[in-house]
Amino acid sequence: MTRVLAAAFLLVLSLAVPARAHVVEAGADLRVTQTFGAREVTFVIAGVSSVPAPLRVSVQAVDPTSLEFALELRSLADGSRSTGSVRVGQGPAALPARHAGPYELRVRAGDEASTIPFRVLVPVSAPWTMAMDGAFLVTGLLVVGGVLTSSRSRLLVGGASASAAVAVALMLLAPHLPAAQPEGAAPVAEAGRPYAQGRYSTLPARPATGAEFTLTLRLTDGGTGRPVDDLTVHHEAPAHLVVTSEDGAVFRHVHPLRTAPGVLAVRLRVPQPGRYLAYAEIERQESGGQLVSGSFEVVGPARPEASPRETAVPRLTPAAPVAGSPVTVELGAEGRLQPWLGMSGHLIVRSEDGAHLAHAHAASALRFTLTLPAPGRYLAWVQYATGGRLVTRSFTMEVDR
Repeated sequence: MTRVLAAAFLLVLSLAVPARAHVVEAGADLRVTQTFGAREVTFVIAGVSSVPAPLRVSVQAVDPTSLEFALELRSLADGSRSTGSVRVGQGPAALPARHAGPYELRVRAGDEASTIPFRVLVPVSAPWTMAMDGAFLVTGLLVVGGVLTSSRSRLLVGGASASAAVAVALMLLAPHLPAAQPEGAAPVAEAGRPYAQGRYSTLPARPATGAEFTLTLRLTDGGTGRPVDDLTVHHEAPAHLVVTSEDGAVFRHVHPLRTAPGVLAVRLRVPQPGRYLAYAEIERQESGGQLVSGSFEVVGPARPEASPRETAVPRLTPAAPVAGSPVTVELGAEGRLQPWLGMSGHLIVRSEDGAHLAHAHAASALRFTLTLPAPGRYLAWVQYATGGRLVTRSFTMEVDR
């Protein structure tokens, strides 16, 4: 019997499922990164195990900032509202969640505001989970009872073996059994929603170098033409927006604010004129990821960058990358790595002509593996957080045929 229980314990450990950056489980914290005032801030909405309960909202940032955010929580089920405020690095605000289901959190700092749609999910145990737990409990009680009474009766041993067998069988079948829908979950929609169609615009229409402007992306459903308002949080943001000058000298990786259904906007400043390329990484619920690209023009004289660009000399394996084959990029960090967007590092690679963009992640050290589709010159940027600041380092790669 001891061997059976030990085997069951090892199986539990071996079947543990790793956390996925694009899935928020019931009861888990939701982390949403947004760009406010040219700062990357992450709102953390703590998970709850039951309702009603206080919903604790805090805000974090890699770079030091004194931004204060006004909060408004609105239930989409009954329209009830509550308000509060929170500062970066300070204790959370507690906003009452009276029930599970859909909510909107409106966050405002100065004249910038964003609305974050989300769901309060409460974990629910599936019937087969309760049966498995019950079988393990019965097994444990029978084993303990046999030890305390020094009994080895066939009935006791047979009962313990049978309950252990049921528990282990359910555990092995667990990955193939349907999970219980958490309380407050959205109805399961048909997978394979149409791709979103994206249109970029700037305000003003002709941004000037050194001056602040707003870059807006409007998303519509490819089938219905309606605003796309079903983006899921993946790698701690509903959308990852990469903006580069055509020559690659200017690089921005930002996380736009949701200002209306299907509308994402972010404020930028760039130091040089010319054509800029924009790439938004999005993922619709119950569907796949998508890259929405576009371009815009900036006018005016060139100006110096506020932060000089940092270059890097990476180690490539193989040293001469080949198109269509994996290449590993390794880079040394300047200090201890801090998680940012759920990872220790991010590598963004753009083909020189702008036709291809790739985004890879490092799980621990700054080590990335990716495949580039065609020969040519590629522009690359590695980003990581250390010592309370976000570091961006650039380099180029030549890919052979």
